[in-house]
Amino acid sequence: MPRKTEKSQKIMVVHIITSLSSGGAQMMLYNFLSKTNREKFEPVVISMMDRGIFADRIATFDIPIYTLGMKAGIPTIKSLGELVSLLGKLKPNVIQSWMYHANIAAQLSSLLSLAKIPVCWGIHHSIASLASEKKLTIALIKIGAYLSHLTAKIVFVSQGSQQQHEALGYSAEKSSVIPNGFDTSLFLPSPEAKLAVRSELGLPENAFLIGLIGRYHPMKDHANFIQAAALLQEKHPATHFLLIGSEVDYDNLTLVEQIKNFHLEKHIHLLGQRSDMYRLTAALDICSLSSAYGEAFPLVIGEAMSCGVPCVVTDVGDSALIVSNTGRVVPPKNPQALAEAWQELIEMETGAREELGKIARNRVIKDFSLESIVNQYEELYEHLTE
Repeated sequence: MPRKTEKSQKIMVVHIITSLSSGGAQMMLYNFLSKTNREKFEPVVISMMDRGIFADRIATFDIPIYTLGMKAGIPTIKSLGELVSLLGKLKPNVIQSWMYHANIAAQLSSLLSLAKIPVCWGIHHSIASLASEKKLTIALIKIGAYLSHLTAKIVFVSQGSQQQHEALGYSAEKSSVIPNGFDTSLFLPSPEAKLAVRSELGLPENAFLIGLIGRYHPMKDHANFIQAAALLQEKHPATHFLLIGSEVDYDNLTLVEQIKNFHLEKHIHLLGQRSDMYRLTAALDICSLSSAYGEAFPLVIGEAMSCGVPCVVTDVGDSALIVSNTGRVVPPKNPQALAEAWQELIEMETGAREELGKIARNRVIKDFSLESIVNQYEELYEHLTE
């Protein structure tokens, strides 16, 4: 294992991630780096693919970023060789990997390296059924099950994900759970945001706003959300819906066509990828998750709860555990149940709904603050370098 020199007693942690494009794992890495104790730790980031939208944000922390330019798919011999060479130059004390591709690449690189660098895997995906996954993802999961017994530690962000992976052969001895954390000083209630966002959308100040935050992907099940919106419109026609995320914009003709089919053009607002999520989230009356599968510990739920916004979520990953008694949980792929849960919160007395939001924020502060989560990772890194 590389040793800390007298010149620098800091622990160098190299974070290897599949890409720095939009996604929950990328956002968590960014949040994690924003709170890393730089007096004790020296972080470095390696993206297996390109820089993506998060590279420039991470660079503001004065953290080195390297890219390997790998194309989507299983890591190649060439990319592994480049990674081994780069790790040889950096001589990290710990490797923290993020997501399946990076986990496998990090472990193979450590095995090929002369220095035995402890590798800590990060798994941010849940597996309801292998049948719902792509062939490549299934292959990566199975390879990971074998290699998991060689790694130093596996960190799952959800209990459900941990159980699912262990059932598929992942090492129970090496596994642990550290949930995602949330910056409660950034994501907080904001009456000003509620008024400003409604004004930008050309909506009345008292317009009821339900949000779905997530990239356009089958697992997010935007069709489920849109069908539920159509059902809700029958009883609450003044409700508006805010959809935010990569490819969730008017250039997405498939999404636009779905909205037109339900005559919701005047009620669904597509904002695409945004950098002011703390503001948009705080503007919501309800935050919703309509996902069909794949979620582990969705960031958008905790961020909304931190803003004092009650959530209605599908029972995927640890969503139900996060929300607990502060919102509503419904089965996936059931637009009727989703619409009815929204309706229940809409028809609540305003004071009762606001109280739910307060309870939600207090839950995040108590159990999922970013600082406490970062501390858990840093204690793990210190233990791996003892």
